[in-house]
Amino acid sequence: MRRHSRGRAGGLAVAGLVAGAVAGLPAAHAHARDDAVKVPCSAAKLSAAIRTANASAGADTLRLAPKCTYRLTAPDAGHPANGLPEITGEIAIDGRGATITRVKTAPRFRILAVPATGKLTLNHATVSGGDATDCPVFGEGVCGGAIAAIGALSLDHVRVMDNTARSDAFAEGGGVHASGPTVVNQSEFSHNAVVYAGTEPGSAVGGGILNMGPLTMTRTKLVRNSVSTAPGTGSFAFGAGIVAFAQATIREGTISGNTASAPGGFARAALAAAAPAPQNVKVTGTVVHGNLSSAPDGNAAGGGVAANFPLVMADVTISDNTSSAPRGTALAGGLQVGPSGDVDIRNSTVRGNKVTAEAGTAQGGGIATAGALRAAGVKITRNAATARNGTAEGGGIFKVSGTIALDDTEVKANTPNNCRPVGAVPGCGD
Repeated sequence: MRRHSRGRAGGLAVAGLVAGAVAGLPAAHAHARDDAVKVPCSAAKLSAAIRTANASAGADTLRLAPKCTYRLTAPDAGHPANGLPEITGEIAIDGRGATITRVKTAPRFRILAVPATGKLTLNHATVSGGDATDCPVFGEGVCGGAIAAIGALSLDHVRVMDNTARSDAFAEGGGVHASGPTVVNQSEFSHNAVVYAGTEPGSAVGGGILNMGPLTMTRTKLVRNSVSTAPGTGSFAFGAGIVAFAQATIREGTISGNTASAPGGFARAALAAAAPAPQNVKVTGTVVHGNLSSAPDGNAAGGGVAANFPLVMADVTISDNTSSAPRGTALAGGLQVGPSGDVDIRNSTVRGNKVTAEAGTAQGGGIATAGALRAAGVKITRNAATARNGTAEGGGIFKVSGTIALDDTEVKANTPNNCRPVGAVPGCGD
């Protein structure tokens, strides 16, 4: 069964997947630092410490050896899809600059899993090299290259890097797949990948992180992650940095250099807002820069941001993102509002984005919308739509359908024109 057919409203083409439970966040772990269990620089010792902590009645803190690299060479015997034992209790891991990694010669497995009973707090650590083989939350497909969390998860000063979720069914969450309440602070998700390798229509979703439970993310970087699908399969690649299928608050972040690639299919966005109302995604003080959605002979939309459900943005910069679809259709270099999208953007900048479709159709260099868009105090400038031997229009804003309201918003110096169709965007002229 393919991922895009499994009962999620709206369809993957518009990033309309329905998700997730909303639950309270876990309390801080009970043990003070003086009660922490010191874990020597040994992967076997770390596994043993987790088993002991799981068996204890209360919360436990494990203190790793400073700057140690815990090298995982084989999967956990009890749960071979993971490198370490499942976190079934309440455990805090004080990383102290340590790295937990799967060595390249090891079999495929993710690093950590948190079932519904578990609560994991991880700080000052790097988690790398995971290569997931299953998806605990669905029982099919692959998700959570580094961490798959159904229970509560908190990451503070953590680097999640060089992890992979790869499948010929569906694949999600190259770095983290979070179904429970999740808090991320001052962390980095980089060079994680989601790969759909099937021969029929499928999906690759959430290169850095995918949340199906409530997420709060602060001062975190999502950089150079990717989602990709097999060429010519008509598949969906979206959310190269993050896909939010549930309530999400993103503050003071950086989403940069991420790539969604779907040759002959559908590519969408570095940030995909897909949390159905009454939930929404709120993004403040964040830079979305230099991301790419690419779909030769297909449909690329929202090089930076795509929303088919409620999205609120304030004090954001959406700049130098690209949607590219040679011989296809490219929409919205910066921001795409889908047919069910409801976007409120304030005091922000949409600048230098582009759509390009040689021998195809390019529309909405800055913004393309088929839903509801309200912009107040926004500068939409120097965006471009280009299509050599094709059709290019709406360098600033292209209205497919829906409603647009501009308040104290300037749309100027876009190429080849500011807004299209002519007269469709009140307050915008060339």
